[in-house]
Amino acid sequence: MVLRAGELGRRDFLRVITAGVALMPAFGKAGVAQAIGLRRSRVALVATGDRKRGVTQALRLLDLSGVKGKKVVIKPNFNSADDTPGSTHNDTLTQLVTELHERNARSITLGESSGPPKTQGVMEKKGTFDLAREHRFEVVDYEQIAENDWIAFPSEHWPQGYSLPRHVVEADYNVSTCCLKTHGFGGVFTMSLKLSVGLTPKSIRRTMHQSPDMRRMIAELNTGYRPDLIVLDGVVAFTDGGPSRGTLKTGNVMIAGTDRVAVDAVGVAMLKHLGSNQAIMGRRIFEQEQIARAVELKLGVESADAIELVTADAESQATANALRAILAQG
Repeated sequence: MVLRAGELGRRDFLRVITAGVALMPAFGKAGVAQAIGLRRSRVALVATGDRKRGVTQALRLLDLSGVKGKKVVIKPNFNSADDTPGSTHNDTLTQLVTELHERNARSITLGESSGPPKTQGVMEKKGTFDLAREHRFEVVDYEQIAENDWIAFPSEHWPQGYSLPRHVVEADYNVSTCCLKTHGFGGVFTMSLKLSVGLTPKSIRRTMHQSPDMRRMIAELNTGYRPDLIVLDGVVAFTDGGPSRGTLKTGNVMIAGTDRVAVDAVGVAMLKHLGSNQAIMGRRIFEQEQIARAVELKLGVESADAIELVTADAESQATANALRAILAQG
């Protein structure tokens, strides 16, 4: 239960807050948040090199009861057809689709707009249309949708605003599946927040990539829709370069959650754990501009204290403990 001043008598509210302060030395801020019932965001972590197992185990640690009967829209990372983490691995995608079917999703549609390559060509190279027939999902190429299929949004750092597909904005249930990697062209990192760039018309992306406000603009794209599930494939990672090619390291993790800020924060912590470039290593996680702006916009957790890493085995717990220590540094 979330406690708010308006729901308690003044004396009771002050007693709760006083109790929280008293607990601080014993339990720390995260423990106090849990003790007095404040909201925390669960992020599942599975240590594995097997993507299919990782997806299955991660989703078991989360409550996905809301999928039943819903029309699901999946946003993959098909910026290009390059090998993972350059793009979403087919094992990650197909296992995710399988899990959604098993939870009785009414329908599943994959939608994407690649860039700079043409979306159609990227999907052909990745075998997406064959996978769609085999695993029973539809495919929408956002490069080919009609003008009235876009919804426009005003935004502080987008001079002319931005647009997102109606298909996504009005979806029953949105799923994002991203990769673990840095971004060598100004984004610093590209995970669930940055994934939203692939939902915009290609004509406006150049403006973003040339702007000094690029990281803030990325966060602002996320105000137009909300993913209900994010799956981040960290089996391998780019710790420098990216998004299509870069310095490759083995991460052997699958991360999943419902809060894109929390998932990205854990992802950045994982990059720090692996050893990354100065843009990652030289700045605190919640001081990264994408995350800081997302926090300002109330898109997710406001600090690492509100992230609850959940695991199901000793190996995953060991990795989670290492990331908790990194997250604790801010």
